[in-house]
Amino acid sequence: MAILENIRKRTTVLILIIGLALFAFVISGVFNSNDLGMGKMGSAVAEVNGEAISIDDFRANVESMSRAYGPNMSSTQLVNMVYDQQVRKAILNQQFEDLGIDVESDQIIEFVKTSQYAQIPDFQDENGIFNEEIFKSAIADWRANDPLRYDAWLQDEKAIIEAAKERLYFNLIKGGVDATLAEGKFDYKMANDKVDIQYVRVPYTSIEDESIEVSKADIEAYVNEHKDKFEQDKARDLRFVYFEEKPSAEDENNVKDAITALLDDTVEYSESNDTYDTIPGFRNTKDMVAFLDRNSDSKYDTLFRSKLNLPSVVADTLMALSVGEIYGPYKDGDFYKLSRIMDKKANGSVKASHILISWEGAERANPAVTRTKEEAEAKAKELLVEAEKEGAVFSTLARDNSDGPSAPRGGDLGYFQEGEMADEFNDFCFGNPVGTVGLVETAFGYHIVRVDDKQDVVKVATLSREIEPSEETINTIFTDATKFEMSTTEDEPENFGDIAKESNYTVRPVNKIKEMDENLPGLGSQRSVVQWAFNEDTKVGDIRRFNVNNGYAIVQLTKKYKKGTMSAEDASATALPEIRRERKAEQIIAANKGKSMADIASANGTTVENASALTMKSPTLPGAGREPLVVGTAFGMEKDQTSDFIQGNSGVFMVKVVAKQPAADMDNYSTYATGLRSSAAARVNGSVYNALKDKAEIEDNRAIFY
Repeated sequence: MAILENIRKRTTVLILIIGLALFAFVISGVFNSNDLGMGKMGSAVAEVNGEAISIDDFRANVESMSRAYGPNMSSTQLVNMVYDQQVRKAILNQQFEDLGIDVESDQIIEFVKTSQYAQIPDFQDENGIFNEEIFKSAIADWRANDPLRYDAWLQDEKAIIEAAKERLYFNLIKGGVDATLAEGKFDYKMANDKVDIQYVRVPYTSIEDESIEVSKADIEAYVNEHKDKFEQDKARDLRFVYFEEKPSAEDENNVKDAITALLDDTVEYSESNDTYDTIPGFRNTKDMVAFLDRNSDSKYDTLFRSKLNLPSVVADTLMALSVGEIYGPYKDGDFYKLSRIMDKKANGSVKASHILISWEGAERANPAVTRTKEEAEAKAKELLVEAEKEGAVFSTLARDNSDGPSAPRGGDLGYFQEGEMADEFNDFCFGNPVGTVGLVETAFGYHIVRVDDKQDVVKVATLSREIEPSEETINTIFTDATKFEMSTTEDEPENFGDIAKESNYTVRPVNKIKEMDENLPGLGSQRSVVQWAFNEDTKVGDIRRFNVNNGYAIVQLTKKYKKGTMSAEDASATALPEIRRERKAEQIIAANKGKSMADIASANGTTVENASALTMKSPTLPGAGREPLVVGTAFGMEKDQTSDFIQGNSGVFMVKVVAKQPAADMDNYSTYATGLRSSAAARVNGSVYNALKDKAEIEDNRAIFY
């Protein structure tokens, strides 16, 4: 209704434009939706190596995930999660079928023994051990008497079968993963052989980038030679101007004035009584609950609050006020507020720590506690003596000895007010000064208590009004957005930025968005914008307005990227520095050919550096960073040998080996071989699946449906 009212108030021309746009949208939507609907019926959301993933099954899975995750995930996140799961399932099932991998009922039971079902008491014997006969009997009973639970089990059984197949498949691969003693020896040598070197480095930064000329043809040639480094997915570049429906300065002042006007009493004429009545304001009202119900966006909070629980912007100020005093109006986030101190208690909040020593049978005692009450008292008294010693670390004593849930926090209970703790505990904390340590008995056990801090508490009545954009501001933003949209669509597409600049609007670019992206920086979740950008009918330069969170976005599509090898323009950001580095290396080598290390250092304003105890596993040079090629070259040289030029990561190097320290031989390298084997086995699941996925032919049709 509010939107229709906004439109009604616009000018005739504006309404006509909007009406035509809406008409076109509705009509095109009818035909498009019918066409798409007919095309989508029975089609696939993806194909994996020619095997279709049904859109109907996919939607059912998305719906199931939606029930499981609720509002914690957006619809696009759910779609992407289900897609990843379904693709994984298809790829692995194809492997299972090719290899003849299947599981029998006894294998399912073995898997169940390690699943959550094994933890259910109904399926355990008197010793708490999973019993497969009890389990099978329960399944048979569900099938006969509880069809809903049996259907749920069938779904779980499918998941168990898939998981069991995966475990068998990956275990077979892990069984083939091995590391020989020779490999173990090599790994040992990589970590323990050492080399000392002298080196000179001429950094690439010694040559200005601008001095290296690189043509478009050079970049194209480089991309063709390194195609694997320049593969890209389909993507889009956008730019937009955001018209946010936010309050103006005038709106803020109006809210501030309105809340200020409620401070004092007002006089109103009563026509029925022909009298003037005095209406108490915030300062004098005796019925604060009713006053705030009528005039405030927040209700009366009758709880006492410590400084920590008050708005940070005014906490110090409010705590310094006396009962009856008022502070404000003040701005707190999106609200203007007035606060009045209704009551105050000195030391009304206490912070304490404790060490709980409970006994068997005490209230809420951990079942693992078996000590008697007498034993608990004796231990508590011993700990009290320790806690009272000068220099005692109470938090450590609590962590090591307390039976309470606060033990991991060093016994810290935080701040609490009167009545929140057991009576004996409460009386000790509120009746003793800060720093007091003592012993208290409650139904929960014996407590060694330390009073850590005390704070005053206040009861505050707060009159608040949210700062919202007025109807006039909303209308102005709507009109501004419409004018900008019309001016950009009537002009040349490339003038979008200039038109925005003339009106002092900020143009925000969003680059390389993917087809199934959802969030746009500065706009949040905007799936409709992404869908429009990837629509085949949307051309580069096209502009469209979208209703977004709290406003409007005028969006322009600025670039399309096709799936495949990047163009020279798109690859230049990556290729250009690499080409320059290669050419700088050529120049450096040519300029220093035939020179000694000392001459190279002198000619290039650098020095001959030393690096000691380098290993192949940690190929880092002091002052130069990680240089595996340089260090690896040094290990392949003899003592006192000087290398040729080496093109490293950060510059061109020349190296001289000063000393080599081979690691001492070991009798057996099985420990290192076992470590390599375990490390490789741990990577099997992820590495194997990723390799299969990279090799698979996957046709992703998600964007057609979502």
